[in-house]
Amino acid sequence: MKTPRNGRRLTPHPGEPSHGPLTAEELQLAVRNHSMPLEALRNDITPPGLHYLLNHFDIPFIDIEHWHLRIGGAVERAVELNLKALRRAPKISIPVTLECAGNGRSLLRPRPLSQPWQLEAVGTAVWTGVPLAYLLAQAGVEDDAVEVAFTGADSGIQGGVRQQFARSLPIAEALRPDIVLAYLMNGNELPPQHGYPLRLVVPGWYGMASVKWLTSIRVLTKPFDGFQQAVAYRYQQDANDVGTPVTWIKVRSLMVPPGVPDFFTRRRIVRAGPVMLTGRAWSGEGAVQRVEVGIDGKWAPAQLEHPAAPFAWRAWSMPWVADAGDHELACRATDATGAVQPLEQVWNYQGMGNNVVQRIKVTVE
Repeated sequence: MKTPRNGRRLTPHPGEPSHGPLTAEELQLAVRNHSMPLEALRNDITPPGLHYLLNHFDIPFIDIEHWHLRIGGAVERAVELNLKALRRAPKISIPVTLECAGNGRSLLRPRPLSQPWQLEAVGTAVWTGVPLAYLLAQAGVEDDAVEVAFTGADSGIQGGVRQQFARSLPIAEALRPDIVLAYLMNGNELPPQHGYPLRLVVPGWYGMASVKWLTSIRVLTKPFDGFQQAVAYRYQQDANDVGTPVTWIKVRSLMVPPGVPDFFTRRRIVRAGPVMLTGRAWSGEGAVQRVEVGIDGKWAPAQLEHPAAPFAWRAWSMPWVADAGDHELACRATDATGAVQPLEQVWNYQGMGNNVVQRIKVTVE
């Protein structure tokens, strides 16, 4: 892990993982941020108000009359653009499934202290804006460039470090044709909480890469070592483990909980007889090729539909004749790399990339 000059080791969390109940601080984070209700899996495209949301610091106020995007660093020509100029540039629209890297964190034991996600930190939107590669071409990337760093307007303190949220991408990733500087979400202006007036969207990568409230882009000749890159968003086994960076989204599937919920426990009540089980599956590392549905531990293949785009989730369905009693439903996906969702939790210190299979308890009446 990164160590500052005073010798104090930086960590992304305020304490060691816990076996105890949720803390007041975790509950406060859970109130400020929100997950996508699982019933929204019925939608091909997630409405902005239902799309998951994770903001590290305050939502910044942007005075659009004075806002500019600056592109500099290892480029032939520094570029500065306001929103009107960006809207005049060539644009693309792309459906993208975004998922928080910490999705599933609260299920781990012991539980890493941070935003206490269960399984619903996901959403799929159509993002419209300027291809990043186009603007980098306009600026002229120099031959010795290795990374591109993106800085947002949101600022605060994490791990004792005052910072603006910033992340980088390897130059080869940054030059992909499908990475977009988005100013529209589902055809409308970006909501303030989703990055107005401009955000990065990196298809296939966990959501931390899609920096919101963009203010600057810098082409670098050495790797970026900001807090959100060198300390946070890493797969570690303990606080002293340097770890490896979080990048591509791991394969995952989720089911729309059938029937109706008990208000307090969310346990599902289902009527006996034919039930169509439905859900979505996605992966950043390879196209989803198979989804299986488990009924009381017995697995059967689901029917897959075609995705709207390479990095958008894929709908699946399977009929079930529900008989009276208590049952456990589950779903697991496999992608083109051969990766399969694990049946058991895979623990790591920051609680990243926990793509364990979803399990739903139902009572059939």
